[in-house]
Amino acid sequence: MDILRIENLSKSFGKHQVIDGISMSIPEGSVFGFIGENGAGKTTTMKMALGLLSPDAGEIFVLEEKVRFGMTKTNRHVGYLPDVPQFYPFMRPREYLRFCGEIVGLSPAQITRRSQELLDLVGLGETNKRIGTFSRGMKQRLGVAQALINSPKLLICDEPTSALDPVGRKEVLDILRQISSTTTVIFSTHVLSDVERICDRAAVLHQGHIVLEGTLSELKDRHGSSGLAVEFSHPSDTHRFCELVPQRLIAQRTETEVTLSTTDEADERRVLKLLAKHDILPVKFEAIAPSVENLYLEAVS
Repeated sequence: MDILRIENLSKSFGKHQVIDGISMSIPEGSVFGFIGENGAGKTTTMKMALGLLSPDAGEIFVLEEKVRFGMTKTNRHVGYLPDVPQFYPFMRPREYLRFCGEIVGLSPAQITRRSQELLDLVGLGETNKRIGTFSRGMKQRLGVAQALINSPKLLICDEPTSALDPVGRKEVLDILRQISSTTTVIFSTHVLSDVERICDRAAVLHQGHIVLEGTLSELKDRHGSSGLAVEFSHPSDTHRFCELVPQRLIAQRTETEVTLSTTDEADERRVLKLLAKHDILPVKFEAIAPSVENLYLEAVS
């Protein structure tokens, strides 16, 4: 079942069309990376999915229930983490989650239990400092806890790691991956390594259109390998090999390693036959799988 479905969605601001008839679907249980450069329209799309912005055309459904601009009932299924979550700096983590729990109608017992579960999940279970003293990473982790207070079926995160250092980024990504067993996660990003690390599905938004969508394994299989890494034990073997292989295939070369840009299996077979024919023995012969970065650059070029 699709937890989020978008059909022919469009949105303009004045004469600038940000979203131009996009359609996509996100099945339950997935971690979905919504990729695009800054200004591509990722946040605009998410705000329309939350009913915070009215589309010019198209429809959005959460668990088959239509999203409506304004006081949409579909948000009872949704948690939201903005790119820069805001807090009352004088509050402590439990005070803030109690406040959030009261807003969504949880009982005092539910608030106590849920707050402890979530603070433990995000690594703040023993923290009782005022939020105003938190680091950016701690605030982002508390933001995840806040977004999960109502046990949503869908968690929408807007660039959750964009301003974090490597440690903070890993902490937030690990949390998102951990909750994916019970909550579908969609997060927008232009940090492609984040998608590679935890996503099983992704879509690329470019110039108002979805130019690539599917599971990461499907997308990589569709594009095949992006090259070969061939390593030799001696520079002389590298030199002989580079004299024999078609120059158009050589993408990068060091003393003992050559990276080849191959486009199909026929190229790879020719390289293998060449090595065998001239009795050149590599110590490594490895197909290079396409990365998310390769797929992204190909899609937007």
